[in-house]
Amino acid sequence: MAAAIAVESLIRPEVRALSAYHVADAVGYVKLDAMENPYTWPEAMTAEWLERLRSLPLNRYPDPSPAGLKTLLRDSNGVPPGMDLLLGNGSDEIIQMLLMAVAGPGVKVLAPEPTFVMYRQIASTLGLEFVGVPLAADFSMDMPAMAAAIAEHKPALVFLAYPNNPTGNLFERADVEAIVALTPGLVVVDEAYAPFAEASFMEDLPRHGNLLVMRTLSKLGLAGLRLGFLAGPPSWLHELDKVRMPYNINVLTQATVEFALERLPVFEEQTALLRQERAALFQALQSMPGITPFPSRANFILFRCEGVAAGDVFDGIKRGGVLIKNSSSAGGALSGCLRVTVGKPEENRRFISALEQAISGR
Repeated sequence: MAAAIAVESLIRPEVRALSAYHVADAVGYVKLDAMENPYTWPEAMTAEWLERLRSLPLNRYPDPSPAGLKTLLRDSNGVPPGMDLLLGNGSDEIIQMLLMAVAGPGVKVLAPEPTFVMYRQIASTLGLEFVGVPLAADFSMDMPAMAAAIAEHKPALVFLAYPNNPTGNLFERADVEAIVALTPGLVVVDEAYAPFAEASFMEDLPRHGNLLVMRTLSKLGLAGLRLGFLAGPPSWLHELDKVRMPYNINVLTQATVEFALERLPVFEEQTALLRQERAALFQALQSMPGITPFPSRANFILFRCEGVAAGDVFDGIKRGGVLIKNSSSAGGALSGCLRVTVGKPEENRRFISALEQAISGR
């Protein structure tokens, strides 16, 4: 029998120092914690999709570079001519590929914070130094601080979530352009919430040699398929493709995304409804005493609890049968903040009712 091996003798210290990404158990709750599209497909569309799946050759490996799927992604996302695409198993894998490609001694990665936690999480697992630059008090970009950090650290990669997660705001276009100009490495604009933002840097790709745009289909309504993509100059994507795992996009995902993008108006109608609900939900939150919502261009709203502990409000909402995100636990600028995904009208009403009861102490 082999001798027991101590975990700390093999697992790197930076990995042991991390906490695994936690996904809350949502069974039995109105699920408004994960920025998902709450709408399902029409029954006729589902039946047609299932029929298409019958012919898939599940005994064969998937196409490692599906040209038809890439064409649909180009057309539906306005990718400029001459730009290439790199596909990933969700945007998380794209982030991992980017960081793996630049990893090395002394390499630094930078992003304004608070932002999407996986930039720091994946960088740390790969042994890269991550530099977080605090946003201003209103969550806008602190450009003097960003410019100073870029000059000092000379990052190989800068991540900019646009709109930002978990704050929901769009950074000023001029600030993003200035960061692209100042950065000696690559700038990745993460447009995960593009269907709700009505703003993009996709058309700017030909103008900047160090700009890449990342998107995902998760927020559009295909979160279960796990497909993300990176758009940018072929010279960059050719190198990044070398660290991509072969066959990383499975047959079912490829076929289903093609099917869905051929019926894009269905999803455009759903996202338009969610933008309307976002405005109504923001207005409802604005009218509540002790609640300060932050303007959002995503499919969620961050709000701060005043005069009552955010953890108590979160627990009260959960007792009311609604699951949202407790952003306050991250501390710092997010202290006192909770985040709610925009749901269907009846889900949003259920949330508001639970929130009212939570802040009143009932």
